[in-house]
Amino acid sequence: MYNFIYITAPSLEEAEKIAKRLLEKKIAACVNIFPIKSFFWWEGKIEAATEFALIVKTTTEKFAEVRDEVKAIHSYTTPCICAIPIERGLKEFLDWIEETVE
Repeated sequence: MYNFIYITAPSLEEAEKIAKRLLEKKIAACVNIFPIKSFFWWEGKIEAATEFALIVKTTTEKFAEVRDEVKAIHSYTTPCICAIPIERGLKEFLDWIEETVE
């Protein structure tokens, strides 16, 4: 099985640091990063922030490792780290994830 893991970060620099760490450890095959505008409740009020979203492409089995690596270097006290199962996909693409992740 395969997952996209959705993560948000406060800056492009931090998002890139996370992506590189996951790729260097071979627990991700690919990471996409894109800017987003977030609105959320924090400490009793609505906040807004520019953030960077990461989509990590990996196997289901690697979720705990990805979560722990991200948590260890993330600047947020409560980072968004959520797995989205991939139900179907191009076989060659899924095979590539399987072959790339160790």
